[in-house]
Amino acid sequence: MIGLLLPSIRATLVLAIATGIIFPCIITAICQVCFPFQANGSLAKQGDKVVGSELLAQGFSKPEFFHPRPSAAGSGYAGEASGGTNYGPTSRKLILGDQSFAGIKQEAENYRKENDLAKDVLVPVDAVTRSASGLDPAITPANALLQSKRVAKARNLSESQVQELIKKYSEERYLGLIGEPAVNVLRLNMALEALPKGTRQAE
Repeated sequence: MIGLLLPSIRATLVLAIATGIIFPCIITAICQVCFPFQANGSLAKQGDKVVGSELLAQGFSKPEFFHPRPSAAGSGYAGEASGGTNYGPTSRKLILGDQSFAGIKQEAENYRKENDLAKDVLVPVDAVTRSASGLDPAITPANALLQSKRVAKARNLSESQVQELIKKYSEERYLGLIGEPAVNVLRLNMALEALPKGTRQAE
């Protein structure tokens, strides 16, 4: 019995040390050397102050900022409560909403109103639907462009200045195939904040 027990204990200890200590330490060291920004949470800073992570959406709501997708994470944009609505595409509540939940129709009306758009303007799908995580950090360039007039007005900038920033921070499909074109909302808003005051240009 002892002859079987001792080898089992030794094997368990060796595997625990190898997979629970040595391997994680090696991977951590490689990541810190090769990918330090990503390994430390893709944290965005203004000066020495951390203002968020490029991987997590924040609830920007002021008119001078670009707004992210709606969120169903906790009470909204809660990193510790990532999740979607779990409503199917034919759900009446998802489409029409109710007093406790803003549906797609309500989100579209609110979006048009806050961005001073006509009632018949088509709204990008990412502007009125929640992502599966509720924390999608990006919006489509089309969504950003429809918000550019509001942002430009609130910041006393020309629309062309704002649209140039959108173009600059837009990312294409990975390898031209994977995903969709997107703009990271936090990076875009940080670029806006970095613009010198009183830089409005003529249209």
